[in-house]
Formats: sequence, C-alpha cells, structure tokens
Amino acid sequence: MSSAQNTTGAQDWSDVYEAVQWIQVVMAGFSVLGSGSIVCLLSQRLRRRPELQPLFLLSVSDLLLAACWLVGAALYSQHSCSLSRYCYNLHTVEQILYMASFLYTLNYVWTLFTAIREKYDSFQDGYPVQVYNRVSTPAKITALLSCVLPVLLMVPMSVLGNISQCQANYSEPYRCLLMHTGALFLTREEQQPISTCSVLNTVNIVIFLTAFLVTLLGITVFVVKARRIYRRVVTSHGYLGSEQRASFCVLDRRMLLYPLVFIICWGPAVSLAFLSVVKPSVTQGKAGVVLYISEALTSASQGFFNSLVYGWTHLTFRRATMAAFRRDVDTQTPLLRKQKKRCYQSLRSVC
Repeated sequence: MSSAQNTTGAQDWSDVYEAVQWIQVVMAGFSVLGSGSIVCLLSQRLRRRPELQPLFLLSVSDLLLAACWLVGAALYSQHSCSLSRYCYNLHTVEQILYMASFLYTLNYVWTLFTAIREKYDSFQDGYPVQVYNRVSTPAKITALLSCVLPVLLMVPMSVLGNISQCQANYSEPYRCLLMHTGALFLTREEQQPISTCSVLNTVNIVIFLTAFLVTLLGITVFVVKARRIYRRVVTSHGYLGSEQRASFCVLDRRMLLYPLVFIICWGPAVSLAFLSVVKPSVTQGKAGVVLYISEALTSASQGFFNSLVYGWTHLTFRRATMAAFRRDVDTQTPLLRKQKKRCYQSLRSVC
C-alpha cells in the first residue's frame, strides 16, 4: 500500500479520530478527578498506612496515565514538524504507565487476598488480627519492581526506536491518540515500512498482551483462592459470628469485581491489539472503528473505575478517611468544628 493510500485512509477516518479525541478528553478527565481525589487524600496523612499504600501507588499510576491521555488528545489538533517525535515518546511513557498500573493492580489484589487469609487464620486460631504500622519488606520490593520492570522493558526499545527514526511513522497528529491506531505509516524515503520499526511495533503489542494476560491470570488466581476461603467460612462452625460471616461475604463479592473491571477497561484495547497483529485488515473496517471508539471509552476511564472499585467503595479507605477527617475537625476553631462535624455526619450517613 502506498503512502498516498495511507493518507487517504487517514482522511476517511478523520471523523472517527475527532470523536475519539473528545471521548478521550472526557474519560481521561474523569480518571484524573477519580484517581486525583484518592492521591490527594492519601498524600496528606494516610499514605504511610501499610494497608493503603497499594491503593496510593495504583492511584498515582492511574493519574499519570490519565494525564498522558489528556496530553495526547491535546496534541491531536497541533501541527508541528517535531510532533511525530513527541507522539512516539509519549506512547513510550504511556506503555510504561499502563504496565505499572497493571502490576500495581495485581499488587493491590494480592495485598487484599493476604489480608483476607490472615483474617481467616486469626479467627480459626482464636487470636486477634495483628496490625502492622510499617510496610513489610516483600511489599516494598513488590512496589519497587512494579515500577522498575516497565522502565527496564520499554526504555531500551524506545532508544532503539529513536535511533531507527521510527517517529517518522507518527507523522500524523492522530498518532498521539490512545495506543493503537492501525497500520504503520510509510516513510517518505522508501515506499515500505521500516522493518526495524515494524518489529518494534509488534514487540510492543506482544508485551502489552502478555502484561494483560499475566495480570488477568494473577487476579483470577487470587479471586479463586479468596472464594475458597469464603467457602471454608461458610462451612465452618463455632468460631465465626454472623457479623464476621457477613463481612467475609462482602469481601467475596468485591473480589469478583476486580477481574470484571479489568476486562471491561482493557478488553477493547486487547482485541484491537490482537487483531492488528493477527489480521490487520480487520482493524481497517467497521470492526476497527467500533473497537477504537470502545478503547477510548474504557481504557481512558481506567483511573475513574479504579478509584470507585478499589478506593471509594472500600470500607478500609472510607474509615481511614473519616478518621483523618475527625482528627482534623478537633484541631479547628469551635465554629469550623461545628460546620465540619455536620459535614462528617452527612458523609457517614451516605457511606
């Protein structure tokens, strides 16, 4: 296919790209508000609490990824000779951040499963649950690796891509939108894609698919193990009360949300990435348009969904937030204290 045909195809998709731009702006804006609200609350007083650190790290990665989505949408309407270089490097940063978000999501579910298992074992042994004021060494190592591994994977590929001048394949402004926009563009010097850039593009997609499958598999394993603990609670007698059984039931239902939300957020992007490798011609038709718009609706809104599922609907986070709010109320003047107490009572009735 010639470069002229590629340009024609891009013009035919101009309405789709404009729609994706505004969808990406709106969804990424919601993600910034959702993840940013959690980051602001936890960064004040609650960040060092061990049980809330995985939520803080996940929210930070979601916030940065949503900011990248907004930058990519803003660059869509810009026209500059250096735009292709910005788009190429922006996609590299996005790949690092979504991989970090995947790993931090897995880290969060692992931490929650560990807490459920410890709670069950303590009830079974008749000892109270031990509360630690410091983050454990395995948790610190896991958090560090979740950030370092994506950088170690993507930075060398980005350097190789810049050396090979793969940014020439991002010569159109819509290349800044999302992650996958179809076939590679052709260079002006030769009427065929750069072989090195084509290989790097395929490797990036394979890394994305692998990271998604590993994360989904890990979340599923932890959910299955958590449900096994729940079945033990249901069949046990003598050492668990009705209130404790009810709390385990709530935790069991929540564990089912995690893989579901993860699939909803990244299902269209995974489908589009897989088809672009297996059968690229499919992505250039109506199926590609549907998946591309769906990707803008779901992937860009990951921070918003994660803030709801992992943050605001989580009892531990709400209790910690309310406790910090009450401590803040006690340090205010009598008038401010009275006003904030009323606000706290209304929030408590909602939660």
